[in-house]
Amino acid sequence: MKKMDSALEKSQCIFCNIVNKLEDTEILYEDEDVSVFRDIKPASDYHILTVPKRHIEDAKCLTTNDKQLVEKMLIVSKELLQKNNLSVEDARFGYHWPPFRSVKHLHLHTIAPESKMGFIARTVFMKNSYWFVSPEYVAAKL
Repeated sequence: MKKMDSALEKSQCIFCNIVNKLEDTEILYEDEDVSVFRDIKPASDYHILTVPKRHIEDAKCLTTNDKQLVEKMLIVSKELLQKNNLSVEDARFGYHWPPFRSVKHLHLHTIAPESKMGFIARTVFMKNSYWFVSPEYVAAKL
C-alpha cells in the first residue's frame, strides 16, 4: 500500500509550520484566523505570540484589508491574559518593526507582567522604539 503524502509540507517559515501543526508546539488558542503559542525566549513569566494563520511577512506587509485581523490579534491576546489572571495594564504588547525581526511571519508579542521584565527584555521590547511598535501604531498605519 502506497503511503499517502501529507496534505501540508513543511515550510521555510517556522510559524507556518506551528500553525499547521507540523511542529510539536503547544497551541494555547486557535480559531480560523489566528494561533497563539508561547515565545521560546520569554521576556517575563508569561510571553505569548499571536500569529495570523495566513502567512503575512511583517507589519509593513499589512493592508487596509487586514485591519480586522490586527484588531482581533490584540483582542485574543488580552483575553488570554485575563484568562490567566494577568493584568492587561501590566502587560506589554507589540510587533517588531522590520528589519528588526527574527521570524518573517507577523506576530504580536504579549508579555506579562511587564513589571518583571529585565533590562535586556526592556531593551529588546522597548515601547514605541523604531524596532518595537505598539498595536495601535500598526493599526494606525492601515
